[in-house]
Amino acid sequence: MLTLTRDDFRLRASSFDLTQTGNVLRIMVGALMIPHAASKFAAGAINPGTVAFFEKAGMHPAEFMVGFAAFSEIAVAIALILGICTRFAGLGAAAILALASYAVVAVKGFGWTWNTGGIEFNVVWAILGLLVAVDAWKEYANTPRKAARSFRHAHA
Repeated sequence: MLTLTRDDFRLRASSFDLTQTGNVLRIMVGALMIPHAASKFAAGAINPGTVAFFEKAGMHPAEFMVGFAAFSEIAVAIALILGICTRFAGLGAAAILALASYAVVAVKGFGWTWNTGGIEFNVVWAILGLLVAVDAWKEYANTPRKAARSFRHAHA
C-alpha cells in the first residue's frame, strides 16, 4: 500500500532502541542529511558555489533547486531521525543521494572515490537509504492492521 497512515506519524520508543541495528542505521542516514543540507548555505544565504554546481549539472532554475534540495534533505532527516514515515523517508534519502551522484558525474565526469570528487560516498549512502526503506516496508507488510470500515458501513 502506498498511502500514509496515522501509524506512519507515530513516535515509538522502540524507534530509539539503539540495540537494534536498523534503528542505528536509520538514525545515521537521517543525521548525515543535516550537514548535507547545511552545505547548501553560506553566511545565512544560499551558497553561490552550490548554485553554480546545480547550474552546471543542468538543474534549472538552480536557486530554486538548491532550496528544494535543502528542504527535502531536512524533511527526510527529521523523518528518519524520529522514525516517522520511514518507508517513504528511506526512499527519499535514496532518491536524493542518487540524484546527487548523477549531479557529480554530470559536472565532474565519472570518478569513484569521494576524495577525488567521486560518487562512492553518495552511492553507499543511497543504498543505505534504500535498505532503511526496505526494512520499513517489510515491517509494514508484517504488521497486522485492523480492517478499515467503509464510511457507508460505519454510518448505516
